[in-house]
Amino acid sequence: MPFRLVILFLFILSAVSSYSQPDAPYSSSEIFSALRKLNVLGSVLYVAAHPDDENTRLLAYLSKEKMYRTGYLSLTRGDGGQNLVGDEQGIELGLIRTQELLAARRIDGAEQFFTRAFDFGYSKNPEETLHKWGRDNILSDMVWVIRKFQPDVIITRFPETGEGGHGHHTASAILAKEAFKAAADPKRFSSQLKWVNTWQPSRLLWNTYRFGNTNTISEDQFKIDVGDFNPLLGKSYGEISAESRSQHKSQGFGVPAGRGEAFEYFSVTLGSEPEKELFDDINTGWDQIEGGGQISKIIDSLVENYDLVYPNKSVKGLTRLYTLMKSLPEGYWKEQKMKEVKELIVTCSGLWMDAYTDRPVAVQTDSLRFNLVLNDRAGVDAKIQKYFIENFDTVLNYTLQKNKNLILSHKLYVPPEKKITQPFWLQMDKAEGYYNITDQELIGRPDAIPAYTVHVQLQIEGADFFWPLPIRYRYTDPVDGELYEPLVVIPPVTVLTDEKIKITSNTNQFSGLLKMNAHTKNVHVTITDAGIRFPGNPHQQFTPAEISFRDDLQSREIAYVVNAKKDNEYFFMAEYGRTKEKVGLKEWKKISYDHIPPINYFSDAKIINRNLDLHLAGKHIGYIPGAGDKVSESLVQMGYEVTILNEKELALNDLRKFDAIITGIRAYNTNEWLNQYYNRLMKYIEDGGNLIVQYNTSSNLGPVKARIGPYPFNISRERITDETSTIDFLKPMHRALNFPNKITQKDFEGWIQERSIYHAGDLDKNYETIIAMNDPGETSQNGSLVIARYGKGNFVYTGLVFFRQLPAGVPGAYRLLANLIALSKE
Repeated sequence: MPFRLVILFLFILSAVSSYSQPDAPYSSSEIFSALRKLNVLGSVLYVAAHPDDENTRLLAYLSKEKMYRTGYLSLTRGDGGQNLVGDEQGIELGLIRTQELLAARRIDGAEQFFTRAFDFGYSKNPEETLHKWGRDNILSDMVWVIRKFQPDVIITRFPETGEGGHGHHTASAILAKEAFKAAADPKRFSSQLKWVNTWQPSRLLWNTYRFGNTNTISEDQFKIDVGDFNPLLGKSYGEISAESRSQHKSQGFGVPAGRGEAFEYFSVTLGSEPEKELFDDINTGWDQIEGGGQISKIIDSLVENYDLVYPNKSVKGLTRLYTLMKSLPEGYWKEQKMKEVKELIVTCSGLWMDAYTDRPVAVQTDSLRFNLVLNDRAGVDAKIQKYFIENFDTVLNYTLQKNKNLILSHKLYVPPEKKITQPFWLQMDKAEGYYNITDQELIGRPDAIPAYTVHVQLQIEGADFFWPLPIRYRYTDPVDGELYEPLVVIPPVTVLTDEKIKITSNTNQFSGLLKMNAHTKNVHVTITDAGIRFPGNPHQQFTPAEISFRDDLQSREIAYVVNAKKDNEYFFMAEYGRTKEKVGLKEWKKISYDHIPPINYFSDAKIINRNLDLHLAGKHIGYIPGAGDKVSESLVQMGYEVTILNEKELALNDLRKFDAIITGIRAYNTNEWLNQYYNRLMKYIEDGGNLIVQYNTSSNLGPVKARIGPYPFNISRERITDETSTIDFLKPMHRALNFPNKITQKDFEGWIQERSIYHAGDLDKNYETIIAMNDPGETSQNGSLVIARYGKGNFVYTGLVFFRQLPAGVPGAYRLLANLIALSKE
């Protein structure tokens, strides 16, 4: 036990993370590493396009071995990728992948940054990418991050010449080179200079690689071994890297731990070529700052005299260092190192600080009680002088007693104008290729801003400083124990619409139910209208509905009928509160997975109406879920009766009752049990059934785990990324294009994010190809929709991205899918 105590003596710092697990402890060895890092004044920024593009092994090595301030700038939040853990797509997937990146950074020690770029899906060339992103928008963001982070070295994951494959990858390298130069030019993006100074990094490197059949490594390139073992952490950087990379769970990127030599190679893009170290000829010591020599000596002394068993013995030395640093000239490294010293003072002191509430939400117009708890667990000389929050502050000048809790309770009024908790990049409608963010100081930030933060003024061993404590929701789970979640500011009433899209045909009305949820007591709501324009619309779309809630957590359902004269988005408006101001109602959405903190965000309560010339043939659909999509919900909106077929249901149901059976996306990648039902499904087709298989992948990451069609074919990686590409009808008289809906070019208008992915290839002669299309400058492809007659029925494989088009309300996607469902109908 004594030996273990020396290595793992724990001090807990009150973290500002929103993660739902208890605060991660700092080990005594980690504190020792942080002390040593005080003497390293160097920074490095890694740049790529998406979450999971980063080299986590290199990031861990640079951060924890070389002790540079290390950052990863991901241009996008990964919104356009696939999702292996659920059915979230687009913006929601970007929220998940943001948290996965932050989880990875908590492990490898790097910091995380983003630009406004939206991941609009696979792009085959950088020209398309830069056009959709808005080249100067994203370049400006990169320049801002460089000027603020001030990296000595910038490293790109991909080259400018296209070997990275994805257009986003190539664009990230092109923009990195431009930003490297523009950050030093006061004439470029000069409005930023109100907050930051120009900055010229010393060198720009490309981290070359060997992926699959692509090898960009050569032995004449500069290389470093990043596979070292860190005895303080008890792990090699390959092991740390695996833990970090495995946080990308939505992408299925779990990897084995690596041990042993691991070389990373680099090619120089700009600046001088390193010979021995990445930071050759770059000064990373305190002698670059006037008066820094004395600082360095004090840090050396702190490191030399550090007590692994009692880190609190370092507190007095750290407070003297903090005070001395105040006299240094103003600059980047003074500010950064003072933050690090402040964190070490609190960590070494063993001081526990927590601001929490027993309610998960703070409701506009209501009040919130929170507790501020401090405990001087190691018995250092510590005093709380004051704390303030919003418009309240109080002076205390209270000396903390050793290992005794000081609990301060405060009731906070939440005014109606308090902003609801919304990720800042979602506060405005996004453009096609980027998020709209108007506040310059928010650019680059990785995460949502905490709802409320308590600022505590401390005095520890004579040193004064402020410490921010976000208020969090604390609760006890009977299985997992004490947990935290981010506090969420919400409106007094939120709404849940019964359906996101209403399909109407030959009618000017649609109807449904609104579920109203009250979050505070004694609130009266009048739902005034469903406006075409937001906020407000002069036309009353339905009779106003009034509802009163006496208690919070009450729910009521309201039936509505809307006069819908044409396709549009209808926003529900209401009046509530003292002002009776008309506001747009909000839907409160929460995304929960075990590997990330709960994600809360709000969207307008709205219904998308699509008045379609839609005809159906057949009624009963069996749906075999795959990796997760919302296609089955869309089928219900179209008017079908849908039965979800899991393994048990597929075994027990009489399949002959289904007019069609449809498999969800990647069903054959995720459901190995489908293989034992192959003959049963083939028999269903042979007897007159209709099996429609949506896309699957065929790779090491997503191998096909079961036989699919009645005749041989392969699944390729071919895709059409241009959602506006012209369709060539190869079989214009085929039933799939004519019954019960006549399919024309118009049905392929308004598609979003790609036409099709993972096409069928190497087709048996029994398959018919129905349509063809191509991306600009490429040859035509015909594998997006293939059909084979088998017995009395039909088999369909399609890479067409119905899973994106249907939830977006794209009319032609509904009509074409209805035709595929009707293939076996008379």
